[in-house]
Amino acid sequence: MNLSQYGITQQHVDRNPAVARLYEDALKHDNAKISSTGALMTNSGIKTGRSPKDKRVVEDPGTANDIWWGNINMKIDGESFRMNRQRAIDYLNNAPHVYVVDGFAGWDPKCRVKVRVLCTRAYHALFMHNMLIMPTARELENFGDPDYVIYNAGIFPADPKIGTHTSPTSVNLNFQTRELVILGTQYAGEMKKGIFTIMNYLMPKMGVLSMHCSANEGANGDVSLFFGLSGTGKTTLSTEANRKLIGDDEHCWTDDGVFNIEGGCYAKCIDLSAESEPEIYNAIRFGTVLENVIADEHSHQVDYTDKSITENTRAAYPLNFIDNTKLPAIGNHPKNIILLTCDAFGVLPPVSRLTPGQAMYHYISGYTAKVAGTEVGIKEPTPEFSACYGAAFLVWHPTKYAELLAKKMQEHGACAWLVNTGWAGGGYGVGKRMSIRHTRAVIDAIHSGELANAPTVTDPVFGFQIPTTCTGVPTDVLIPRNCWTDQSVYDATLLKLAEAFKKNFAKYADNASAEILAGGPK
Repeated sequence: MNLSQYGITQQHVDRNPAVARLYEDALKHDNAKISSTGALMTNSGIKTGRSPKDKRVVEDPGTANDIWWGNINMKIDGESFRMNRQRAIDYLNNAPHVYVVDGFAGWDPKCRVKVRVLCTRAYHALFMHNMLIMPTARELENFGDPDYVIYNAGIFPADPKIGTHTSPTSVNLNFQTRELVILGTQYAGEMKKGIFTIMNYLMPKMGVLSMHCSANEGANGDVSLFFGLSGTGKTTLSTEANRKLIGDDEHCWTDDGVFNIEGGCYAKCIDLSAESEPEIYNAIRFGTVLENVIADEHSHQVDYTDKSITENTRAAYPLNFIDNTKLPAIGNHPKNIILLTCDAFGVLPPVSRLTPGQAMYHYISGYTAKVAGTEVGIKEPTPEFSACYGAAFLVWHPTKYAELLAKKMQEHGACAWLVNTGWAGGGYGVGKRMSIRHTRAVIDAIHSGELANAPTVTDPVFGFQIPTTCTGVPTDVLIPRNCWTDQSVYDATLLKLAEAFKKNFAKYADNASAEILAGGPK
């Protein structure tokens, strides 16, 4: 394949090679191994996760007023980007081999983006073969010029003296030239989330809401979206035997319904077992990429409890490796929007119904809580907020996504719910973690329509409606104050959490509408 249009004169180029060919190359050149179930075991080097502090976005006249500049979207000038791009191209030209992976982001043909990935590791090519939507032979023949190009030269370090970088890692995105350049990190997730960031810019310009959420569909075609940060139960609760999975991580909501952005899943593997998550466990077979796992030297059986490389062990596999997946990965307009939180303070109810204004407020807030022991220095529950449950990948100001969410909800009659999978009867160390059986009963009652018609009481501080009855959940659990031995301590803790919400939301207040502001705690 001729890549001269990118300044690449490399002669050894393979475009969309077969999976078996990538296995062969990874075993020869990538120090890869094959697991006992047939997956390709690989290593991402020093970086075992994303490098958000090394991400930069080019400031140009055409997009400068669109972007939410700050700690998420840090600026780089055009000349520094060109220097980094040339550094990547020089590496690609001198590498033994270049792989080209052409694919689509987005299952809806009206919104899909053509992506071209240029990389030197067979493992990266296989990863993107799984995560992009692979074109048919005819689509590949007529692929034409891509909408965006990814130059993955992650084996080669960046020059810390170029632009505002201070490390040998550089992830640069240019919306004007439609290019992403990766230097100094071999973590495959940078490509996946780079594409999601691109979609988070392009889709709102079209009136389409891009979302960091999972989605599933019932037998009657009713769709639910699940938003939530790590540890809240997003993947677990959206994986149900009686509902089809549309996707586990990235979706868009159009005038026609929802669609999955990706062609595959990138699932966490730490502590994975056939009993706890059989769908993911059984998807790890020939064609799957296993990243940074440890396996027995003789049997190549993976020890999913081994954290010696990283806790962020991952498996990347195509959607069709999950038996209960809906393909094409497109669904109807959502009937229920479920915002998941793990409240370690133990004051939020297991389920609350939200008004559109409250839904926008909590969506922008993106609340969960860290507990003692999760990070050095944390000795008591600590609130954690991530705008739209995915701040690291936003491009526009969070209120733009929230207003799109409210508009879609209003147009299509979707209900919004806040579901707490955290503690009850007291905070972390005093109360107990919410029963997964009770949480599943709550989700079932949302899907059946039971909770939409249940009697409610109003929370005096947050203002949302708390159902007082739910099949399968004791009534005293539904009202968290009733579970606390000392209700005065509950009241003080609830006010403490409300203040944390208000303090966090202050940075968005100037851009928020009156409806959004009214959705917060009083």
